[in-house]
Amino acid sequence: MTVIALDVGGTEIKGAVVADDGTPLRSERWLTRAERGPGAVIDTVLGCATDLVDLARQSDTPPRAAGIVVPGVVDERTGTVLRAVNLAWQDVPIRPWLAEHLGLPVAFGHDVRAGGLAEARLGAGRGSDSFLFVPVGTGIAAAVLHEGRALTGAIGAAGELGHLVVRPDGDRCACGNRGCLETVASAAALARRYARLTGRPDATAESVHRGLCDGEETAVRIWAEAVHALADGLAAATTLLDPERIVLGGGLARAGEDLLGPLRRALADRLTFRPAPRLVRAELGHRAGCLGAALLALDLAVDSVPAPGGAR
Repeated sequence: MTVIALDVGGTEIKGAVVADDGTPLRSERWLTRAERGPGAVIDTVLGCATDLVDLARQSDTPPRAAGIVVPGVVDERTGTVLRAVNLAWQDVPIRPWLAEHLGLPVAFGHDVRAGGLAEARLGAGRGSDSFLFVPVGTGIAAAVLHEGRALTGAIGAAGELGHLVVRPDGDRCACGNRGCLETVASAAALARRYARLTGRPDATAESVHRGLCDGEETAVRIWAEAVHALADGLAAATTLLDPERIVLGGGLARAGEDLLGPLRRALADRLTFRPAPRLVRAELGHRAGCLGAALLALDLAVDSVPAPGGAR
């Protein structure tokens, strides 16, 4: 049995044909080109899904189901994207549209929660009944995993850690607030602040990390500010949710112990009343969302198989 999986992001769409043991058989990427408008992006997603189905059929393994995950605020019950700013989508019923387009059952979810599910089953969350999956990249989000399930919340917005205000007098966030965690500790925030202070418009988070390793004063200061802000956010999440483990992913986690080491110490300093949760690096990298979409599709495919005698 195979399924197809799509992880739709603001920059690119990742896709895969995945076997029933979670192994990707074929992987593809396409540019999202969200500047073309919401309708064009929807057409691209449908076309990508068709390409994946064709790839599966060429291998004599027609897919049993599809899975799609997206960023933003989603209604997993109806399969609707309520708002995804980076895709210019609002109230888009992508699951029913994709199901009609492919003639297949379609599973639908949030990209970070799906990534957390993948880390729970296949990656750094294995063996933990309660953990946070926190990708730190262009933005910051979190998936709250408990007993193998990702919590969604009342309106599908559980885990928006990046919009926790940690510096009330800080920079304006894209959400309209000031001092959100994303404005200090995301990869985009590091690059933006470093560019502003050094006059290097081409600066990236990797530039800050290289400067840190070279002992450059500006990079050291920006990195430390990001670590302390991230520790504030994770301490608040730990106090409320009591996770056994925090799995840190996203592009910034590629810094390894240069990030994890000081972050562990800063987090422990803030949690004076309890031991800090174990802090580890995610294992699946950029594949987490797409693998999570595949797992949702595999679960759906298994649930859709009639029991012997037609009973369900």
